[in-house]
Amino acid sequence: MRRFVTTITLGVLACVLFGNKMFAQESHTEAGLSDFLGSPKFEAHQVFSDERFPNVVVTKKGTVLATWGSSRIRVRRSQDGGVTWGPEITIAEKGIHGGGTTVDEATGDILVFVESQHPPAALMIFRSRDDGMTWTPSEFVIHGDRKDRVPSMHMNEHGVTLSRGPHAGRLVRATRFYGEGNRPESLWPTHFTNAIYSDDGGKTWQASEPFPENGTGEATLAELADGTVYYNSRRHWAPQGKNPRRRWVATSGDAAESWGPASICEVLPDGPQNTNYGCMAGLVRVPIKGRDVLVYSNCDDPSSRKNGTVWVSFDGGKHWPLKRLVEQGAFAYSSLNAGRVGTVTNGWIYLHYEHAGSKVARFNLAWLLDGESTGDGDVPPWVSSGQAKEQRQTSGSRVE
Repeated sequence: MRRFVTTITLGVLACVLFGNKMFAQESHTEAGLSDFLGSPKFEAHQVFSDERFPNVVVTKKGTVLATWGSSRIRVRRSQDGGVTWGPEITIAEKGIHGGGTTVDEATGDILVFVESQHPPAALMIFRSRDDGMTWTPSEFVIHGDRKDRVPSMHMNEHGVTLSRGPHAGRLVRATRFYGEGNRPESLWPTHFTNAIYSDDGGKTWQASEPFPENGTGEATLAELADGTVYYNSRRHWAPQGKNPRRRWVATSGDAAESWGPASICEVLPDGPQNTNYGCMAGLVRVPIKGRDVLVYSNCDDPSSRKNGTVWVSFDGGKHWPLKRLVEQGAFAYSSLNAGRVGTVTNGWIYLHYEHAGSKVARFNLAWLLDGESTGDGDVPPWVSSGQAKEQRQTSGSRVE
């Protein structure tokens, strides 16, 4: 009997300690609304001059990392919040950036996925334990889904570490399965997106069940305030009667192991609107405590990859009431992330996008609030009142 009581006591103690640890983690990583408001601010800097395929993450120390490359994988670091950028650091001498760059919130390690060529192709995972300064190959195993389908990485938005629920600490990144082959286009109906997740820091990965619509391609995901995982996907093909030129969304209530029914977000474009061939998009949940502020990026043009734009949702992707132009010229693949409490990045949103090489823009939520209405709902009162209060209490000029 004493052994049983001791076991229960230790179990309860472990739950309390674990719960306190997670509460501390959420408190540390979640900001207040005011951190992202104040005077509207926006600026952009050229970061890479060649090649393709962006991701952007912010490390636990507050270093902004822009990962990049379509034949040689590199990273540039900014330790002052995105004002200046250090020299290029080579992650892999050969390969194609697979997207999904992930910060492990438990250890601070950063993972970068590199494929030998356009997938399906051999994969390597590189790990940095020193805030992105040096990188080494990391051993890993990826298990297929229930039909033993092992996905490819290319070319998805950054990964996340889940912070809520029984799978807190789980690493998750979007992936894709090429079905019967990448081309010809007649094979696209056999493609689908999904995710991989790891509960041991990226050593072992499990493929999720497929996204519930075929023909999907590069994807994004974010953890919402209640632990739901929101999934937003590009599409190359759609069956008759379904719009392939807008983004497809679904959610997961089981920590990215499976996905609920998919729906079309008619507000968000999937690349140029004269073709079914979409464009990789950026997505981030802005870390405001208790709120589900999402920012999405893509080109917003009827016929070409230009007019790079960001949209904002205040209800976890149900409505997208505002958008704002970032780059009037060429704009293709993009990636979004947000700053961290207690670091120089706090209050900033980062956008790494293809433009004659690539640029990284940084802006705050106040800048986005000056955007144009999409007609899809309204800015909620808690945002408007918060911004009005900030404008009364702060002063400063816009950074352009």
